[in-house]
Formats: sequence, C-alpha cells, structure tokens
Amino acid sequence: MTSREVVTANIECRCEGRIGLGFGGGRHTDFVGAGVRHTIPTERWEEGEFEYYTDIWGNVWFRVRSLSKGGEIYKAVLEDWRDLDELQLPDLDNPEYYQAARELCASDTDKFRMASLPGWPFATCRYMRKMEIYFVDLIAERERIDILHDRVTTLLEGVIEQFGLAGMDGIFFCEDLGVQDRVLIGPAMWDDIYRPLYERLTAKAHAYGMKVIQHSCGYNWELVDALSGAGIDCFQFDQPAVYDQPALAEKLRKHGVGLYTPCDIQKVLPTGDRALIVRETKRLVDTFRGGFLAKNYGDLFGIGVEPEWDQWAYEAFLEAGAPELL
Repeated sequence: MTSREVVTANIECRCEGRIGLGFGGGRHTDFVGAGVRHTIPTERWEEGEFEYYTDIWGNVWFRVRSLSKGGEIYKAVLEDWRDLDELQLPDLDNPEYYQAARELCASDTDKFRMASLPGWPFATCRYMRKMEIYFVDLIAERERIDILHDRVTTLLEGVIEQFGLAGMDGIFFCEDLGVQDRVLIGPAMWDDIYRPLYERLTAKAHAYGMKVIQHSCGYNWELVDALSGAGIDCFQFDQPAVYDQPALAEKLRKHGVGLYTPCDIQKVLPTGDRALIVRETKRLVDTFRGGFLAKNYGDLFGIGVEPEWDQWAYEAFLEAGAPELL
C-alpha cells in the first residue's frame, strides 16, 4: 500500500495493514502538507517580557516570551458590534495563494496530501470577540453571531474549494471544543448553532473527495457522535488518556471515523517514564488498530518533554503498528 492508501484506509477504519504515521524530525511520515500561502501582512514586536503580534484576522495577541509558542488575545478585532458591517475579512480564498498546493498535487508523491486550514467558525470567531465575551454573545447577541459565523463560514468554503480544485486529499483544521472533563459548548447548543456550519464546510470538502480531520483538545466525548454525523472523518486528539479508550474506539468504529494522535501529551509523555510511555503507546495501537494514525506533538518544550522521550514513543508506535518500517 502507498502512504496515501494507508492513511485513507485508517481514516475510514478499514485498514488491515499498518497504522498511519505523521512524524517530523526526519522520521517516517505518510503525509505531505500545503497551506494558504497568503501575503496578508502581520506584525510582531516586543515590550519587556512580552511579545505582541497580529494575526490575519486583525486580532492582537500577546505571550510571555520565555513560555510556550501560543498566547492570548490582547485586543480583539471586533470589540464593538457596531463595527460588524465594516469588518474586513482577509482574502484567504484568493487563487494566487494556492500555487504551492497545485504544484504539490501535480507532483508524483504517493503521500497523503493534507491541506491546513487557517480557521473554522468557532475557533475563529471566539477570538474576534474574545472568548469570555463570545460565550455571552451566543445567547445575548445571537442575530449578530449568526451573521459573523455566516461570513467566516462562507470565506472558509472558498478556501476549501481552492484546495479541492488543487487536488488535495484532505483538510485539517483546529477547533478546540473541550476542557479537561467536559465540552465547552453543550450538545444542544452545538447542534443548534454549529452543526449547520460544520455541514456546509464538510460537504464542500467531500464534494471534492477530501477527508476532513479535526484537531480538538480536551474531553469531547459528548460531541463525538454529533461531529461524526456532521461530516468529520477523523479526530486528532492530543489527550487520548482523558477518554475511556475502548469505549472511544467502539464509538469511532461505529461511525467509520479514524483517530490521529500522539502518545498522550498530558498524563503520559511528560512523565519521562519510559516503561509507561512505551506501554501506553502500544495500548493506543492495540485499542484503535484498523483506524489509527500516530504523530508527534509539535511543541515538546511547551509541555516539558525531552526529545528522547518523544523518540521512545515513536519507536513504540513502529514496533506495535508498523514493524516493517523498523
């Protein structure tokens, strides 16, 4: 099987061969990626211990320079709803930004060609208003929220179409829906507000034959059925240890949906306990085998993990799920 076939079969929960792999650092990967190569200007500057930067949506972020790569919203682009009509969204659907994707798809690679999206409705709009304000808006400003959601979703449909026209195999997006022990948005509200948006976007991807892979942090158990029903083909969870893994595996198999994950980045990998890391890594493969893709986590420093510990997990993934690559 080619890398593309391996990934596709695992996403569809029907792989009789090895697991899929997506590891950086010169290690084996079945993926090759492309993003939106835009020319939208952003800024970055430092003041004392803080770094400030703008994103493509117009928000201003800040972070402590000595800590992780991310940060928090300092100034939201849409602080006042009176500015909604004048809000200018970036031209992310500009065909000129997809030349690299078109070239990748015209190449002879047999890897799974995955497109990275620059946003998704909840993930984007919560920052445009600041999260604590946005959650109030969902109830108190529903008409305006629906307008904002629709505008962002329409733009993202254009982005997905450009990747589809290029010939990509799948799209990947980040939309964190959970905290440690529950979802951020209850199933009833998610179904009312977000399901139609998801269905629009996944339908656009599926129309071009592309798979849809969602990253989401936290405990998403209450939404897994709804998300699968709305068109998500594969979940990328970084914290599989927060789940009852056999129950999650059963649920995913029922929907024909895959799991793409590193060794758990919260309860396992940061321990530095080699025996635990190896045992839990192999347990992931055994539990989700047939619909499983393994990866590394991209910010080891941010979670206090040494590269050697990450390598232990990689070798355990190979031994349990892809011994022919050893």
